[in-house]
Amino acid sequence: GDIMKIEINENYCKGCDICIFVCPRDVFVKSDKLNKKGVYPPIAENPEKCTNCQLCVLQCPDQAITVEE
Repeated sequence: GDIMKIEINENYCKGCDICIFVCPRDVFVKSDKLNKKGVYPPIAENPEKCTNCQLCVLQCPDQAITVEE
């Protein structure tokens, strides 16, 4: 199938890491670079593993993640 397009809006993200924990496919890893807010945002390092289950989108408290085909 197609690789999903996973976007993380770093202006919204507060670095809570919920997406890292809820993703059943280990798509996300923590960045080692601070964003403007002084937090380490997640990176969608393994987008090819994404099944578009939308758990990260639903669980993100800041609406910082979008997943689309």
